[in-house]
Amino acid sequence: MSKAAVQAALLGASLLTLPAAARADDLRDALLNAYQTNPTLQAARANQRATDEGVPIAKAPGLPSLNGTATYTEYLKQSSVSFIAPKRNLDVQAQATLPLYSGGAVKNSVRAAKTRVEAGRADLRGSESGVFSQVVASYMDVILQQAIVGLNRNNVNVLKVNLQATSDRFEIGDLTRTDVAQSDSRLAIARAGLRNAEASLIGARETYLQVVGKPAKDLAPPPPLTGLPATPDDAVQVALDNNPDLLAAKQRSKAAGYDVKVAGSGRYPKISLYTSGDYSNYLGSLSYPGVGTVPGQTTAQAGVRATIPLFQGGLPAAQQRQAQAREGAALEQEIGVERQVIASVRSAFSSWRAANDVIKMNETAVSAAQLSLEGVRAENSVGNRTILDILNAEQELLNAQVQLVTARRNAYVAGFNLLAAMGKAEARDLGLDGGVLYDPQVNYDRVKGKIFDWDRDPDPIAKSTRTVDSPAQDAKIPADSVPATSGNSTGGQE
Repeated sequence: MSKAAVQAALLGASLLTLPAAARADDLRDALLNAYQTNPTLQAARANQRATDEGVPIAKAPGLPSLNGTATYTEYLKQSSVSFIAPKRNLDVQAQATLPLYSGGAVKNSVRAAKTRVEAGRADLRGSESGVFSQVVASYMDVILQQAIVGLNRNNVNVLKVNLQATSDRFEIGDLTRTDVAQSDSRLAIARAGLRNAEASLIGARETYLQVVGKPAKDLAPPPPLTGLPATPDDAVQVALDNNPDLLAAKQRSKAAGYDVKVAGSGRYPKISLYTSGDYSNYLGSLSYPGVGTVPGQTTAQAGVRATIPLFQGGLPAAQQRQAQAREGAALEQEIGVERQVIASVRSAFSSWRAANDVIKMNETAVSAAQLSLEGVRAENSVGNRTILDILNAEQELLNAQVQLVTARRNAYVAGFNLLAAMGKAEARDLGLDGGVLYDPQVNYDRVKGKIFDWDRDPDPIAKSTRTVDSPAQDAKIPADSVPATSGNSTGGQE
């Protein structure tokens, strides 16, 4: 292959540097589609709505209650000493109770429930960030694997030309059969490498379909990441203030403190107002001589009821100690999450910086490998290099190119993971503009004051999209998808 042809192949359109206008989908499309249809995220929102209901549940014991009882009795056998007894009775009772004091149980239960709502919202943020990290990784994996397929396909084409040229030179006695065998062997290995790369591309596209909910079309290069920190200490400081997992752990510790107070309320008196009424009707089955049939009877009463625990076998103390132990566990878990966040942030920062450094090194390696291949070809033309030298130089160039596109993928994914660990990779941070963003406050405001016993929601309907009707993914790529292996990192500014 001529020098001009080799350069044209190596400097073809890059999957990592093509303008977004030339592509069907971009990263924002993928993030937005996952935000609206990903089942993990939809399930997290539903779980948060379930957590919201903890507040009206906690409020319910402190609200008035009304109970009614209706009893119909048929007396099958009368007492032998009873001369006047009814044969049947219909008794209707109603009682209303208004709690006045519960030792702080209701108040602290409501506080704990509200605090767990805050923790749940932080968990929801974490789920959102986690899904977005999966989207970015799968998006970049498709781009990477498509780039590797393009590189391997180009390598196969180059080796085909080499084999043909080697065979032609063998026919005229310029080369040996060994040279032909070496070229044939490298072509077979290259074809195997291409087949493995195509399988990896199919796997990446299937993962993308799973996470995003629709097949990956020709994906545009992602936009540069912004907001990346200058030092690991800067990153840790932001994470300590914004990481959703850490915020959720702090809220759970706070809620556990309220649980201790709820458990301790079991030793305090409980006071309530009550009123009740009773109506009995013997249905004409009871009468007195000289009086006749006894009509229905109605009674009513009202009062204040105080329940004063005197001895409960140590139950309240045991419940409070149990709650204290759980609060201690929550406090320890909070520190554990804090440690994990710090380690994750520092590790992500190191990976991001290292990947950007690797990009620079691999760019140098690719440039050097290109020059080396050109030199080996030129020296072979005058008899100073063997066919094996050319094959080795081509393999070294392929390896350097694959390492470069891999480093670019790793830099971008590591940068996004760093933002996620800092709590800066959610819909509100990414500027998704496909409609109104999901606001958990809306559902909380809707349910927090509901007190009607029959006020239920409609039966739930799955909102996520299914992929069962999507065709199996393939390894087809545009014919000109041979990635360029020079240019800047897409992992953001250092």
